[in-house]
Amino acid sequence: MEWLNYHHLRYFWTVARKGGVRKAAEELHVSQPSISAQLRLLEESLGEKLFKRTGRTLVLSEMGELVLTYADEIFSSGRELMNAVKQRPGGRSLRLNVGMTDSISKMMGFEFLKPALSFSEPVHVVCRMAAIEPLIAQLQAHRLDIVLADVPASTSLKVKAFSHRLGRSGVTFCAMPAMAKKLRRNFPQSLNGAPALLPTENMGLRTVLETWFDTEEIRPRLVGEYEDSALMVFCATAGRGFTVVPTVAARGVMKHWGLRVIAHVEDCGTEFYAITVERRVKHPAALAITQHAYTSLFA
Repeated sequence: MEWLNYHHLRYFWTVARKGGVRKAAEELHVSQPSISAQLRLLEESLGEKLFKRTGRTLVLSEMGELVLTYADEIFSSGRELMNAVKQRPGGRSLRLNVGMTDSISKMMGFEFLKPALSFSEPVHVVCRMAAIEPLIAQLQAHRLDIVLADVPASTSLKVKAFSHRLGRSGVTFCAMPAMAKKLRRNFPQSLNGAPALLPTENMGLRTVLETWFDTEEIRPRLVGEYEDSALMVFCATAGRGFTVVPTVAARGVMKHWGLRVIAHVEDCGTEFYAITVERRVKHPAALAITQHAYTSLFA
């Protein structure tokens, strides 16, 4: 049996987290050539390249991303072990491993996670965002406790997974006060030619919006596309255009970012699901998330 050298893995993990050999060397108090040598030994033992060079920058390869996922789990478990041995005050935190599809906006993700963040006992939340297929694979391997998604688990994946429908949210069109006031008049026709900041085409909300635009025969002027919903909203605060957020997250956005509502549209919405490997949600913090969705978020 081949054994993994965890010393080599720790060097790789530090380089990946710090974004380069120099910063990793500073944290580990070793020389840069020493780290480079350890990385080569790890790559040789795995038979795979873990980094690729883009200009002067090291970026993770596809295999490097996979190894980093396992390294995060390994060293996190190691820290938990040390904490348990030292019997730190307050005891060991409850750990919740959440997968979230990358098509869910970060604002919506925060709304989902609120119950876990304010749980009755300390919870260590680990949230990973990716496409649904790799998340389901991690769920099946018990590296995730729950997956939050805007689509149910596909039967074509041929894995045992249960999709619990949490609810549906319409969308809220919003902008800075002057633009919002202007676009409220004659909505939705007022959006024709109006500058729009929208999610990128790989995001589920964008697909829903495009269908609604076609139905209403509306064509805004696209001035920005964003995978990061927080950045999209931030650009809207600069007056660059109108944007959209899930209605269930709209109140917080209006409060914290100073945007104003143009209109709520329930016909244009997204459904959300909690996916587990068991028919019933059993993890207490995950159960708090689903109950909050049923009784408050989508009530």
